[in-house]
Amino acid sequence: MQDEQDIRAVIAGYFEALYHGDVAGFRKVLHPQVRLFSATDGTLVNLDLETYMGMVAARPSSASRSDPREDDIVSVSVASPTTAHARVKDMYLPKRFVNELSFIKIDGRWQIIAKVWHFFA
Repeated sequence: MQDEQDIRAVIAGYFEALYHGDVAGFRKVLHPQVRLFSATDGTLVNLDLETYMGMVAARPSSASRSDPREDDIVSVSVASPTTAHARVKDMYLPKRFVNELSFIKIDGRWQIIAKVWHFFA
């Protein structure tokens, strides 16, 4: 049960970083070797951490635009002592996202190691 609580705390940090455009916050919850993928438009998007951090830093945050906030943890599954998965929903207007987050636990700390997302405009 503690692992699930810890993962939910990481997800809460992810949601905060997303809403506020907080690069430092993302660096706390995303593993340095994280990979981020999507094929919403039919073409594979494959990002590493630094590319994604550059995108976050270059765009206005949802908070700075006073956008409403909608984030939801759909499910959390702890598969083993070192692996877990969560499905979450969030938005960066005008897009709404469903994200599949894979977690890895190293040195007692859960971090997101992979994200696969789809967005709805």
